[in-house]
Amino acid sequence: MDNYFADLNAVNVNEHTEKKNGLTYLSWAWAWGELKKRHPLSFYTVYENKDGWNYFTDGKTAWVKTGVTVVLGSDTPIMRQLEHIEYLPIMDSRNRSIPADSVTSFDVNKAIQRSLTKACARHGLGLYIYAGEDLPEDTTFTPITAANEKKPYETVICANCNKEIKPTRNSKGVIQSVQDQVEFSQKAFGKDLCLACAQEAWSGK
Repeated sequence: MDNYFADLNAVNVNEHTEKKNGLTYLSWAWAWGELKKRHPLSFYTVYENKDGWNYFTDGKTAWVKTGVTVVLGSDTPIMRQLEHIEYLPIMDSRNRSIPADSVTSFDVNKAIQRSLTKACARHGLGLYIYAGEDLPEDTTFTPITAANEKKPYETVICANCNKEIKPTRNSKGVIQSVQDQVEFSQKAFGKDLCLACAQEAWSGK
């Protein structure tokens, strides 16, 4: 697939999430299953520290490091591997870091599962959850003119394609304003990108 990120990013994961303490969590088992269905040679890695522990610590708190590698082109002689790595603090039920001397194996295992789910999201699957959106972005967008924009906006040029970033509306009628696109790309990449270039940048990470 030319743009595997767009395919994964378009998957509606809402039926496989649950809310805790105001945050939305995606089922790790379901996310991994969906990824493997589309890219069966993909694999994940739980990184260990120099002592062989499956978590890291600075003596005060602790965190895990995981990676999800998507293997592309399994039906061709040339295959590409793309890994996204996620670091996640080991936290309690209130999402507060657990002191290093109080961390249990259960806490570590839970953090690893959450971290792997977020690593899958970096490949596109369920990413919209972490961006605070209710639905995945539709891959088919219709440009709208400034006259249809509710608020005036300044001309912003995409740092990648050098084209003006314009507001867009997906098939469900949800507007992706210039400000929305710029705020997201600035947080993710530190520069102004249009939606198409931002998606391409994510897939190339």
